[in-house]
Amino acid sequence: MTDPTQNLDTDALRTFGENVDFGRTASDYATHRAGFPLAFFDLLAERGWASPGQTAVDLGCGTGTVARGLATRRLRVTGIDPAQPLLDEAVRLDHATGVEVIYKNGTAEATGLAAATADLVTAGQCWHWFDRPAAAAEVARLLRPGGRVVIAHFDWLPLPGNVVATTEALILHYNPDWAGAGGTGLYPAWLTGLANAGFTALETASFDVLQPYTHAAWRGRIRASAGVAASLDAEATARFDADLAAMLVRDFPDDPLEVPHRVWMATGTLAGE
Repeated sequence: MTDPTQNLDTDALRTFGENVDFGRTASDYATHRAGFPLAFFDLLAERGWASPGQTAVDLGCGTGTVARGLATRRLRVTGIDPAQPLLDEAVRLDHATGVEVIYKNGTAEATGLAAATADLVTAGQCWHWFDRPAAAAEVARLLRPGGRVVIAHFDWLPLPGNVVATTEALILHYNPDWAGAGGTGLYPAWLTGLANAGFTALETASFDVLQPYTHAAWRGRIRASAGVAASLDAEATARFDADLAAMLVRDFPDDPLEVPHRVWMATGTLAGE
């Protein structure tokens, strides 16, 4: 397994992602995958990076965790994702929350949205899947002069012997090609990419949290990951899930689990304000 003190190989992960279909995981994704914590949206508001009345575009929106969080803060949000099953789940969750987001099927590299119409573009837990230079160019096209981009991650943290490291080892047993193990939740290369795309006043922010997961929810969260149901067949996924359930009961009997996660973000503004 990759040394957990090192950041994951994002280029290898993107190559692996060419065979990943998160649409196959839509139900588990919507039910079990914890979204960004409220403290993430609080930080955006406190630093003036997301304000009521702004127009926002959320790239790779999935089931809408970031888009919905921005909408609850009274931003006007459009979510973009290539997987229609995830967008369908996002609409359902929005209705349950009482907010409205516009969703469009599309990619981060070619959203089909009008140029210079967004105050804020976000990408939560997805920038590593993109053709990053093309996505950064599309972000610059979408933003008004002085507009802001926020690239954010909410990553589990594999530490020696913890439930994350043990789960990652099991994923690799079933899917040796999975490139997502051993992450630190830090992505300094994103800063260079943003600078190359013309963004300035670059900043980062991060904080760690313990995210509670019941055994059932952790199993669902892991099934929804790229290394399991999004890339394994149904039979292999079922065998993996049974082994994970047994491992949790045997080695990590606390229920719920307290799973360490890191929120990390990079942000910058488009020149011209």
